[in-house]
Amino acid sequence: MIKKDEGLKRRVGVFGLSANIINIIIGSGIFVLPAIVASYLGASSIIAYLFCGLLMAMVMLCFAEAGSKVTNTGGPYTYIETAFGNYAGFVAGFFAVGSNLFADAAVSNALVNVIASAYPVFENGWPRFLFLFILFYGLVYINVIGLKQGMGLVKFNTIVKLIPLLLLIAIGFKYVSLSNLYFEHFPSVKTLGETSLILFFAFQGCETGIIVGGEVVNPKRTIPRAILISITAVVVVYVLIQTISQGGLGDTLPNFKAAPLAETAKVVFGNFGYALLIIGAVISMFGYMSGTILNSPRIVYALARDKVIPIKALSKIHKSFATPHIAIIIYATIGFILAVSGSFEQLAVIASSSMLILYLGVALSVMKLRKSQKDYAGGFKIPGGWAIPIIAIAIILYFLSSLSAHEMIGTVVFIGILTLVFGLIKFLKKRK
Repeated sequence: MIKKDEGLKRRVGVFGLSANIINIIIGSGIFVLPAIVASYLGASSIIAYLFCGLLMAMVMLCFAEAGSKVTNTGGPYTYIETAFGNYAGFVAGFFAVGSNLFADAAVSNALVNVIASAYPVFENGWPRFLFLFILFYGLVYINVIGLKQGMGLVKFNTIVKLIPLLLLIAIGFKYVSLSNLYFEHFPSVKTLGETSLILFFAFQGCETGIIVGGEVVNPKRTIPRAILISITAVVVVYVLIQTISQGGLGDTLPNFKAAPLAETAKVVFGNFGYALLIIGAVISMFGYMSGTILNSPRIVYALARDKVIPIKALSKIHKSFATPHIAIIIYATIGFILAVSGSFEQLAVIASSSMLILYLGVALSVMKLRKSQKDYAGGFKIPGGWAIPIIAIAIILYFLSSLSAHEMIGTVVFIGILTLVFGLIKFLKKRK
């Protein structure tokens, strides 16, 4: 049975949702990826982007189908909970929230570190604390007062972060040497797989961008369209950026792992270009933060809405602003504490696998929801029958198998802890 989002208003269209997804996916990673990928594959690195983009498209098609059938707020948590029940939803929800919190802590620290490189006063102490406080709670204020304001900031950030990248693409082709793009041998499957594992994480973000499903206009059409538009746009931008970087810097590209795009921009625009891309990286990180504070708290709201976590206050919707204000404040507060303490580093290994587990759950939920045609008929359906979901599951299992033993053990332990907590909550509910 489809649960209702009481009090939320559907205001997000195709452009808004596409911008939301692109804003999350194109984060700070693209500003360092070209050198890392080139160090593995050299001139043939463009193939890895196309290969990984194709693999990710398979997974995103599963999100498109699930999102068009389960149209309320919560994103992958809601799809998995609807298909497999409260326990699966509980684990998926906490994996999603935990992974996003760790990522928020890391990106916010990276943002303040970049600023501190120009203004050392922000390196530590009260100035750093105050910067992080203003960052988190400034975004809380914007997102509490209304979805329109939060989505407006996301659209603005998406456009602004793309401007330096598109300028680099448009003008950079003049500086591309075809000899720098020439390669004699196709990369081996092993090397391509290893590189794709790194790139796979750079394509993540769609699962966060579609959490606002309960606030999307005509979700059965809007969600699939936005996913397909955004993943296509991301693949095109990534491939063109790698082409410009490789074509401009050639064999020296792997030497600039700290800021390869800034070095490429220096070739194209001079010193102004270097500064432009550094500013672009800052805007990109801020854009990511604005997007995650908009989206991620809605998983917390959805967990409380579905009574998966027994804290009713988290499911409250503000009467004037129609936003899950308490969930936003609580989520951002935890993120802020992690950011200023730095304690998230010990748990970061869990975050690296949690998204893959969510993806696996969504692909499996597509199969389960197809069997429930009575409740979830209509919407987008992936062509080709079961082929795409099965391929997506195989891809995810391949990437999971590449995780280290330490990461696998950490993930299993985390699931075990969540299982005990879920059992305790269920026991306390029965006693009540």
